[in-house]
Amino acid sequence: MFSFANPEFLYLLVILPVVAGLYLLERWSRKRKLAAFGREEQVRQLMPTVSSRKHIVRLTIILLLLAMAVIILARPRAGAARKSTGNVNGIEVVIAMDVSNSMNASSTSDPQGMSRLQRSKMIMEKLIDRLRSDKVALVVFAGKSYMQMPMTIDGQSAKMFLNGIKTSMVPLQGTAIGSAIDLSMTAFSKDSKASKAIIIITDAENYEDDAVEAAKRAQSNDIQVNVIGIGTCEGAPIPTGDGSFMVADDGTQVISRLEEGKAQEIARAGKGTYIQGNATDAVEVLDDTLKKLASTSLSQVTFTKNDEQFPVFAWIALVLLIANVLLFNRKNPWLAKHDFFKFKETKNANVE
Repeated sequence: MFSFANPEFLYLLVILPVVAGLYLLERWSRKRKLAAFGREEQVRQLMPTVSSRKHIVRLTIILLLLAMAVIILARPRAGAARKSTGNVNGIEVVIAMDVSNSMNASSTSDPQGMSRLQRSKMIMEKLIDRLRSDKVALVVFAGKSYMQMPMTIDGQSAKMFLNGIKTSMVPLQGTAIGSAIDLSMTAFSKDSKASKAIIIITDAENYEDDAVEAAKRAQSNDIQVNVIGIGTCEGAPIPTGDGSFMVADDGTQVISRLEEGKAQEIARAGKGTYIQGNATDAVEVLDDTLKKLASTSLSQVTFTKNDEQFPVFAWIALVLLIANVLLFNRKNPWLAKHDFFKFKETKNANVE
């Protein structure tokens, strides 16, 4: 399984055709200026050591070097699934976590309080510790939804993936809860006997699609949809990361609020439970809700932690950088012994 920890940086690959275009434009301009000195064949004789093809090699190296830098920033990761023998009794659970920018806001009325994302992680870590014989998958969503971790019974791996979740991992902002539910449904096994549940943890603010209909579709497939509401109805400002808070176009401070009514409506449509994330017994209530689902025999599948692959691309970038430094525009030194700068001597006629 290959993925990127920071996929938003891959958008920087659009600079490659821009750089190529600027380079070719510079070559075209250079060719025009050289044409002022005479015909191309004559100008070439004046520059016998200059290679006419190495600029293409240099451009290729520069583009590859930029591509490697972008991939390194995106943090490529790879991990492999490892199947173990034997079965356990449990249920299948998909945790869908909101990672929109509003999740950076305080989970309480205090602007300096624990962020909603951090509280979400804390709740889910405690829940995963209780799901000892159950399968867990992770989905993250904002304006789009992504599978962060496929279904596994390995709780330690699930917590490692959970710790890596951040609001910057989904570049498209928004709150597409319906899309998250639909993607979560694809994470479950095809076993019709297995009990299945989705846990959505969100502030439910300004969600864009029909989450209620998505919850009804899940319920019609015997999938329970539970919702944990993070934040307060009074709301809190959204930090921007530089010590200030987000403001609207008119200069007023943006206040992000928990849309509790919408969150409860989604839970009702999914025949699940709505839980206030700030409640001291939130984990206990959710655990009791899941325990009411019937356990079935599940095959054990564990996933290794996604190993960072950026060192491979860093070494490739280093080789390309060295090659670019050592590549000169003149012809190879071993050709220097050949005298390509020759003119035929003409004998002057004797003039009497």
